[in-house]
Amino acid sequence: MKKISLLVLMLVAASAAHAGGNIAAGKEAVAKFNCVSCHGDKFTNPIDPSYPKLAGQHKDYLVQALKAYQRGANGLAGRSNAIMEGQAKALSNADIENISAYLNSLPTDLVLKK
Repeated sequence: MKKISLLVLMLVAASAAHAGGNIAAGKEAVAKFNCVSCHGDKFTNPIDPSYPKLAGQHKDYLVQALKAYQRGANGLAGRSNAIMEGQAKALSNADIENISAYLNSLPTDLVLKK
């Protein structure tokens, strides 16, 4: 019985860790998908002022934004942007969680309510 309880506890812990995203894997993913080309090397100074600063943004917001870009303008609660739709469609759910965790972990000059 103790072995089963320990196994269940380990599975729950592993699931919670995955749901939170992996910061190191997120760092690798932003390099792989070249996010810095638009959002800047520290994600605080995008190449165009209309592009968002991503460093320090709420993780849940980033997850939802990336999923909305995946849905596109025609999807329910989707977002339309030709560049981001293409970028987001290439992301897996794990990529989205990891990228969001990484960007959330970065230092920022944004004023956020947490």
